[in-house]
Amino acid sequence: MIVPMKKVSLIVLDGERKNALKKLRKLGLLHIEIKEGKGPRLAELKEQIASLEKGIFAVADQAAGGADRKEADTKEALSIAVRIDSLKEEQKKCYADISEDQAELERIKAWGDMDPKAIGDLSKKGIVLSLHEMNPSVYDKLGDLTRTIVLERTKNVVRFLLLNEATLAGEDRDLLERSRFKLPDLSTKEIRRKLENARRQLQGIQKELESLAAYQPSMERAVVALKKEVEFETYASGMGEQDLSKDSSGKVSVAYLVGFLPAEDLGKLQKMARENAWGLLAEDPTPQDDAPTKLRNNKFVSLVYPVTDFLGSLPGYFEPDISGWFLVFITIFVGIIFGDGGYGLLICGIAAAMMIKGRKEKKEIAPIAWLLLLFGAMTVVWGTVTCSWFGLAAQELPEWLKKMSVPVISNVYSDKIWYPFWTDGKAGLTTSQNVQIVMFTIALVHLLAAHASGAGRNLGSLKMLGDIGSILELLGMYYVVLSLVVNTAVFGLDLVVGKIPVGTIAVSLVIIGFLVNFIFGNYEESILQSVLDSVKDIVSMLLGVVNVFSDIVSYIRLWAVGLAGAAISATINDMVSPLLGHFLFIIFAVVILVFGHGLNMILNVLSVIVHGIRLNTLEFSNHIGLSWSGHKYEPFEE
Repeated sequence: MIVPMKKVSLIVLDGERKNALKKLRKLGLLHIEIKEGKGPRLAELKEQIASLEKGIFAVADQAAGGADRKEADTKEALSIAVRIDSLKEEQKKCYADISEDQAELERIKAWGDMDPKAIGDLSKKGIVLSLHEMNPSVYDKLGDLTRTIVLERTKNVVRFLLLNEATLAGEDRDLLERSRFKLPDLSTKEIRRKLENARRQLQGIQKELESLAAYQPSMERAVVALKKEVEFETYASGMGEQDLSKDSSGKVSVAYLVGFLPAEDLGKLQKMARENAWGLLAEDPTPQDDAPTKLRNNKFVSLVYPVTDFLGSLPGYFEPDISGWFLVFITIFVGIIFGDGGYGLLICGIAAAMMIKGRKEKKEIAPIAWLLLLFGAMTVVWGTVTCSWFGLAAQELPEWLKKMSVPVISNVYSDKIWYPFWTDGKAGLTTSQNVQIVMFTIALVHLLAAHASGAGRNLGSLKMLGDIGSILELLGMYYVVLSLVVNTAVFGLDLVVGKIPVGTIAVSLVIIGFLVNFIFGNYEESILQSVLDSVKDIVSMLLGVVNVFSDIVSYIRLWAVGLAGAAISATINDMVSPLLGHFLFIIFAVVILVFGHGLNMILNVLSVIVHGIRLNTLEFSNHIGLSWSGHKYEPFEE
């Protein structure tokens, strides 16, 4: 259920706003609606958090074991984060210098050790030298006046020294200018020394970063503490302000805020308001208010919370809570999608291991462990009734397992045709078609539950007739689906059973349900207005009939995905079976089995997320009128 809320408006003297917030935080009940604050202090806190998070990220990959952790308060953690940032900048510069020096050494490598200063000293003495690299064919075309000293000649390049280039002219000067080799700024020896210094500095930085990584938990705690302070400062600076006339001598300023808290806890806030002379107005939320959602269910229904928390979805405050329906049907969907009793036993084993571990650590068993146990048990049930175990063919399974299955949907009887009594043996259903009927029946029950819940919420209003109309549509459309999708010969629209025109009744239910829903589906104040609203939305109303058909058919995805998983399991077994007859290949076969079936289970998990959850959050939610527009009740607390 969704816990009833009260909207409260709280007024305090402006000078008391921070003191009031401290008391409200200690109370820990009020969900405050202030989203943004202002002021230099808030900006400073956010900068500090950014600095700490940057520092945490920077040392996340550094080696720092639990035994080496060091403690620091928030102020020390901030200075450590600043130091880490400085070290990372130095580290970045070292990497850049090393890369630059290595590239420079590689560039001048072919010339051997050189010293540009020595070449400059020679030029002062009148010996002007320049270094050049040139293609041999071009070099051979240089004039006789060009004085060079060849240092290296290969098939591709000539490296040489040019003497007194000032005496050159014309084409030779242009060729030599283009082939000039740029001298390094430092000597080879100095570059190597600079490179070695950068590497030593880099090692020192790395060592210091590893040492500072021991403060990572302290920095994380500092972030949490500062975020609480940001929250406080946001509320303090974001409160509304108003100047009120006190008397002829001046004015008094007040601050105010709006929030929500559970109706059952309103008395605690009222008591605090009386004790501190605060102004307090409490009222019921309206649809225009952005009231938060707090769910409260029994322990069994609460098992679904890990799933809904993972999705990050909550019903709006004025929407229905479908937690119970969600848990029941997601359990059924998981069982059908995994579809294999062997997989169900593995899931139960994982859940049992989590429970044993929790007991050993003297911790309360996590809800996810119970949820996995429930999922595993349902998968075992479905695997039992269909005789599906680890992808093995039904003929390979023990006789007692075969007898536990339900014949009409069991793999044991996959080749058998089942003849309903009204067909007189002229038309029958295959096992696959029987399974399809089960899927569509689950769809019918699921969607009927949605509209029955809607009718219950609208009890006493004519709008309830709109839900009844939708129920009639579902019942009629269910038979239409069986006729058009499963087997027309068995479920014909002209079918008459014992003078009962089943097909005609089904079509009539669709038409009658549509008309009733058309008249009352939009009812608020008058029937006439409801009809007019339906006329305005006539296209959507007509498409709604088609949507009922497609929504029921959509549940066949459960069978299709389960069938695909079973095919993968069987394929893996077929791949491995030839290897099991050879002793040398047994280990390899086991590896393939574990990997293959493990991968198949992972794919099944993804299928549950894509298909199983979709049927609850889309098809079912659309029929019950749920848009998942809620946000979580988060009280301001210490």
